[in-house]
Amino acid sequence: MSLMTTFSLGPTTVTRIEESAGLGFRDNVLLPDWHDGVVAEHGHWLVPNHYDDAKRRFVLSVHSWLIRTKHHNILVDTCGGDDKERPDFLAFHQKKTGYLEMLAAVGLRPEDIHFVLCTHLHVDHVGWNTRLDNGRWVPTFPNAKYVFSPADLALYDTAAGLGGGSAERTRVYNDSVLPIIEAGLAEYVAGEHQLGDGLMIEPAPGHTPGHVVLRAEGGGKSALFTGDILHHPIQVFEPDWNSAFCVDPVAARATRRRVLSHCADNGSLLCPAHFGAPYCGHVARAPGGKFLFEAGQRTSDEIGHSRQSS
Repeated sequence: MSLMTTFSLGPTTVTRIEESAGLGFRDNVLLPDWHDGVVAEHGHWLVPNHYDDAKRRFVLSVHSWLIRTKHHNILVDTCGGDDKERPDFLAFHQKKTGYLEMLAAVGLRPEDIHFVLCTHLHVDHVGWNTRLDNGRWVPTFPNAKYVFSPADLALYDTAAGLGGGSAERTRVYNDSVLPIIEAGLAEYVAGEHQLGDGLMIEPAPGHTPGHVVLRAEGGGKSALFTGDILHHPIQVFEPDWNSAFCVDPVAARATRRRVLSHCADNGSLLCPAHFGAPYCGHVARAPGGKFLFEAGQRTSDEIGHSRQSS
């Protein structure tokens, strides 16, 4: 399985930075609507890149998207991180990964990152915000502005001591969010916000209250970095299927359909945070309000033909 995926949007280059990949959640644990008929209908493309039929577990990736424009280096989400106490999520507990080595392999140091965009504040999207330095959590990317949604911050700040929050949220806030705020590196964005060359942050609530997506455009092409709007490509075919972690089911379904409609109507490459190889793909409309998924990237000619045919 390839560790990196790179593509271009005109002058902008996008590279997938992998922290981990392999078997993840059991099918109906992550997607409660899953049923045995799914494999009969979709098994020809699900297996082996997206599903292990024998173990009934999804094949999932945990990765960041590195976007390099003429002026900025942007990381979208920062995975689970190293050395974090995650007893409630053992897949991310006290990990030692090669994440920073992957970044170095594309020629970048942590100091070279200008923006870190957290699509939301779940455990597997903020871990590398910080690193352990002599017993203290310090910003991994010291020259970056970290972009947070106030709505998600309110949820986690409450967990950090203002009442009612889970222990897991408290840990995530204290080791991966609060040190950024205390270092003066946090930037708070609500609503649409231009991040840089051809990059637009857009609200996408439902999975969490403040979830956002990032739309990137360049050279006549576009991509949508969608965080956890979808965890698995079967949700393209079943857009009403929420993950077990969506806090507002109605809003999550509406956002998912809006994102899929945008990708289908504009030829935008769908770039989620957890799809298995080839990690991204294109969406097309199907009868009855459904969608189809074409894994992988298209050439410029194919994108143009798709738009003319739609």
